[in-house]
Amino acid sequence: MTPAFITETRPQDWIYVSEGAATIVFSYQGPHNVKFSDHVLRLRKVAHGSSDNMLLETNTEQLDYPMIAFQENIISKLVPSEFLPSLVVVVLDEDWLRSFVVLRDGDRPAERRQTDQIDVRRSKGVLATDLIGGTSIAMEIKPKWGFLPTECHLSPATVALKTATCRFCMHTSFKMEQGGFGTTYCPLDLFSRNQTRVRRALGALWAGWYESHGFLNNLRFFVEGRMAKPDDDHSMQLLALFFTANELTDVQDLRESFISVLSQALLDSPVLPLLSTLQRTLDILDIEGLSKLYTQTSPGCPYYGIGSSVPDPAMEEWEDFVKVYQSDYHSWDHTVLNPGHLRHYLIAYLLSTTFKDCSIIIRPKFSQVGSFDATIIDTDVKSMNHLGKWEKLDMKIVEHYRSSGRQRRCIDGQRVS
Repeated sequence: MTPAFITETRPQDWIYVSEGAATIVFSYQGPHNVKFSDHVLRLRKVAHGSSDNMLLETNTEQLDYPMIAFQENIISKLVPSEFLPSLVVVVLDEDWLRSFVVLRDGDRPAERRQTDQIDVRRSKGVLATDLIGGTSIAMEIKPKWGFLPTECHLSPATVALKTATCRFCMHTSFKMEQGGFGTTYCPLDLFSRNQTRVRRALGALWAGWYESHGFLNNLRFFVEGRMAKPDDDHSMQLLALFFTANELTDVQDLRESFISVLSQALLDSPVLPLLSTLQRTLDILDIEGLSKLYTQTSPGCPYYGIGSSVPDPAMEEWEDFVKVYQSDYHSWDHTVLNPGHLRHYLIAYLLSTTFKDCSIIIRPKFSQVGSFDATIIDTDVKSMNHLGKWEKLDMKIVEHYRSSGRQRRCIDGQRVS
């Protein structure tokens, strides 16, 4: 396939959509172009103050090629293609990007502009299916962790907390102590397949979005291709028109209509059960069990954290793991830590974090009124060098929750002790 070149478009052909910690997304709005129409441009970011050669991910200068290969060769073996966007490489140009930054950086949220910027040194970006434009309304949900861990590899100090309160709810408590926004959203409600609980989860997501003025990113609305905020009257009117057929609907009625419509859409979709199964079966040991297994393989050696000095899997190894996961993996006795399976468990945990961090885009079907399509996005490959950081964060979150005295009970109907 002939590659697409960003210089075939003009900077003014793209409008800001949204961004996360490492990437930023723009939607093509220029003249019809078979390569770019109905696509979004995903660009990498770099922190302010970094040297010219210091990228957010220092060892991934050409990260986007592997990201596309990862979806094509790995994710698509686990998730049906109908629930995934198309991804292709686009060749970038530094002068074009510098002009683009001048034109569009002001469209970004102020708090984002203060910390990072588009990485103009990148030579490649990603074109993906535009799931936001081309429709009046689209919604993004970031479900997060949808399960409680099994008990067998948890320490006596953590087992009671980890099997009662989900990771997201403990992390929310931790973030609130750091000055972050609070939310009553519990992913286990969203993943429950129980209508009452799903409605409760959506109500909490709405409240978090509305009360944080759109800052919390577990729920986002996109209206006419742009991210909507609760204080944007025009966007709120269009949301009301979509969910209630009355643009003058008050906020409370809009909230209830949103909950009713989306709860049914999620219950009708296989996407959440699929993500739940992938998350819990890939993270079968919990980070604590993985740490125990890792230390068992190197007795007497200094411990610098899980995965320290462990190379990332090559694509061939990822492919081999998927074959194991879809066959022998489910017959292993995961209650027994087997050093011979360490590498597989490390890869499995990395893959679980991909599905814990992904988002779902929900938008109305063009051909069927009242029905919705759900697409899983942001299925990026994770790196071994993050495992040690995740282990430390896990300990910090659990210790904080223990000392806080909070005792939220999260119910995982699919959990096996």
